[in-house]
Amino acid sequence: MAKRRKVGNLLGLHLMATLSMQDMHPYEMAAQLRAFGKDQDIKIQWGSLYTVVQNLEKHGFIEAAETVREGRRPERTVYRLTDAGRHEMTDWVRELVGEPDREYPKLRAALSVVGVLAPDEVIELLDQRLGILTVENEAARAGLRAAGHEVPRLFLIEAEYALAIREAEATWVGGLLGELRSGSMAGLSAWRRSHETGEFAGLADFLKEEPQP
Repeated sequence: MAKRRKVGNLLGLHLMATLSMQDMHPYEMAAQLRAFGKDQDIKIQWGSLYTVVQNLEKHGFIEAAETVREGRRPERTVYRLTDAGRHEMTDWVRELVGEPDREYPKLRAALSVVGVLAPDEVIELLDQRLGILTVENEAARAGLRAAGHEVPRLFLIEAEYALAIREAEATWVGGLLGELRSGSMAGLSAWRRSHETGEFAGLADFLKEEPQP
């Protein structure tokens, strides 16, 4: 079971990981995250970065190392990772890597109510989605191949994982499209009739339909 973290925003984890490399002020942390493409790995609300920094400091995970001034710019506080922060960071990563957690993708939410649309429209939408996935996945594969000549694989495995998930999605969507187009999906006729007549079919109507070969 996932622990209740004092700072539960995943941005906090990435900020601690960034500070594990060197001391930085918040502007440098943001620049580092952008440079390494971390906004592709987690949803970052950049406006909340300073709030997360303050929460990390409040709970003793980071601390002010010094205050610096560059030219006529305002003073900036440089932060460093504390021993407590290093422990929190590594413990959090161990939990995320070793313990599967339930996630709630938007597609899953949509599929749970996709019956409100007619089958033919769903076919069109899934076909559109598959086309986009195919293009994006090919671009991601090309990007990984190119990056692999210059970047150690350790720094690419999150992109590999993202691609694997999207490829699995494309395979599944393609399979579902095949069933819908061939008419072999069990309950498809009841689904179609409910939209043609305006009367929603009951579960029994769906269950009594055998999959078509």
